[in-house]
Amino acid sequence: MSNITKKTAPTMAGAALATAIAAVALSPLAKADTWDMPTPYPDKTFHTQNIIEFAKDVEKATHGKLTIKVHSAGSLFKHKEIKNAVRGGQVPIGEFFLGLLANENPAFGIDTQPFLATDYKQAAALWKAQRPVVEKLLGKQGLMVLFSVPWPPQGLYTKHEIKTVADLKGLKFRTYNATLERFAKLVGAAPTQVQVPDIPQAFATGRVEAMITSPSTGANSKAWDYVSYYTNIQAWVPKNIVVVNARAFHRLSKDEQAAVIKAAQEAQTRGWAMSKKETAEKTAILRENGMHIITPSPELMAGLKKIGGEMMTQWKKDAGAQGAAILNAYKP
Repeated sequence: MSNITKKTAPTMAGAALATAIAAVALSPLAKADTWDMPTPYPDKTFHTQNIIEFAKDVEKATHGKLTIKVHSAGSLFKHKEIKNAVRGGQVPIGEFFLGLLANENPAFGIDTQPFLATDYKQAAALWKAQRPVVEKLLGKQGLMVLFSVPWPPQGLYTKHEIKTVADLKGLKFRTYNATLERFAKLVGAAPTQVQVPDIPQAFATGRVEAMITSPSTGANSKAWDYVSYYTNIQAWVPKNIVVVNARAFHRLSKDEQAAVIKAAQEAQTRGWAMSKKETAEKTAILRENGMHIITPSPELMAGLKKIGGEMMTQWKKDAGAQGAAILNAYKP
């Protein structure tokens, strides 16, 4: 049971709550019996559903000695705050979109490089190559990688059919990291930062007119209310990642540590299977709600892949030896 009592919790401000959680999770004198886990996506998202199962597996395997309380939809920390909240010990564990860290180091964003890995087999090979570098980079920040699960391959959402790259010129384009911002600029669009919960409002108010995202996000945000076309360009297969504060992890007993690792391995396997199923189901939902599901024209794909090549050339320069290590190990 959490050491934050029912009497005091409702009166705490967000900062005070985070401080109290940190004290429980990381204090040498405190028993690590409850871990608060922030996640950025709603309960209906398959990533969150997988994490809820992960939490159940941990509690069962530890016979209730370790409970993970999932705080979904950014209810405890906003998406961009989660990694640093875990790093700083405000919470012991959390999930976030790995590509958000591309500004810290290009190695974090390789899975959002256009057309490098566009299906699940390639995505798995890329994660195998990327993981050692990611573990080393995050390890220097006191974080341990537990598991990573991909989103479905990313498609293009627009109000009108896009037949060539030129059709994207001037459109207000939703972005969420540095890689996608550069992509938008290279196709001649106007990049605008918009996080997932704000997508419907951003389209409704005219802040954005187009976006690249998964069938999951499109269906969950009811994309048919504001766009009519989904072009299945399969631009990249980005991933979420779950990390744990290394100090909090090592305060667990050896049996509890083993239980967390085993549950994480199972969550990764289950999550990849869920993602594959999600691709088909959510694409069908888009179609059922009147969206046109379009196979991209050869002209469009040629133009997009040319831009992807330009971006990869720059990424190699920016990523240096770490990037070269990933690409050398990548065997699609």
